[in-house]
Amino acid sequence: MLNLPNDLFSADNPALFPLGQVVATPGALALLEEHQMDPFTILNRHVHGDWGDALPFEDVEANNAALIQGERLLSAYRLGKDKLYVISEWDRSVTTLLMPSEY
Repeated sequence: MLNLPNDLFSADNPALFPLGQVVATPGALALLEEHQMDPFTILNRHVHGDWGDALPFEDVEANNAALIQGERLLSAYRLGKDKLYVISEWDRSVTTLLMPSEY
């Protein structure tokens, strides 16, 4: 489980949805470390509706609808030649960072 910093969100830039408990797989943590990427940077993008640079248009549109309809949200970010997924469950109880191979 990742402990979120208190300043991840602000009144000037509120989150679009709650992340719930945030967890990461060993593969995701290794990829983030390999690229010297802070997981909170990725989480901040996800929670503000930046669904990443590795999703087709249809999935972006599905995420936008899921915000309203209360469905699962999926972001995909490129880190080098790899991708990192961030998934927030439909009930917003858990957000997971994982590699596509761990899906």
